[in-house]
Amino acid sequence: MLKTEVYGLILAGGKSSRMKTDKGELQYHAATSQRSFLYQMLQKYCARTFISCRGDQVTALQKEEAYITDENLYKGPLNGILSAHHLHPGKAWMVVAVDLPHVTDTTIAALINQRDDLKPATAYATQASKMPEPLIAIWEPTALTEVEKYIQAGNACPRKFLIGQDIKIIFPTEDTELFNANYYNEYLEAKNRMGVNHE
Repeated sequence: MLKTEVYGLILAGGKSSRMKTDKGELQYHAATSQRSFLYQMLQKYCARTFISCRGDQVTALQKEEAYITDENLYKGPLNGILSAHHLHPGKAWMVVAVDLPHVTDTTIAALINQRDDLKPATAYATQASKMPEPLIAIWEPTALTEVEKYIQAGNACPRKFLIGQDIKIIFPTEDTELFNANYYNEYLEAKNRMGVNHE
């Protein structure tokens, strides 16, 4: 039986209030924004790739970058994920948050190769926490149908949803692959770790 086709989704529609600048515009890799870097990476592994964004971010995208504008039906990252699901309901979605600076081809290839499409999702977890990371995961269509019911019941946390499901957990080679840069000092920390000069 053929696996459901995987589409890629870069979650870039957050307000970035803690970073005080659009996290998708930050540069960790030469002159390429983090948003574009991840977009180009996911294109190698997914049938189609999109950037999940707000309407006011569209003009900042490269002309070749496909995007899905958030519907604003829900709060938090599930807003972007479900906006994509509503547009392409029969697809599995590889979701990657834009604020994960240490994600590499190896990270993405492992997620694809270790995917279990018979489970609701395949998600990374750090060795330290063993808790699923919903924003670097493959969400199967069945999970996205169920998560809408979860929201309608008054819930909103994607991690708690995954904890309550029989999902597949995979682990990175190093926990730093899943490092999340929300604040400017974390941006600098990530660049230092990568040996990138500060602007």
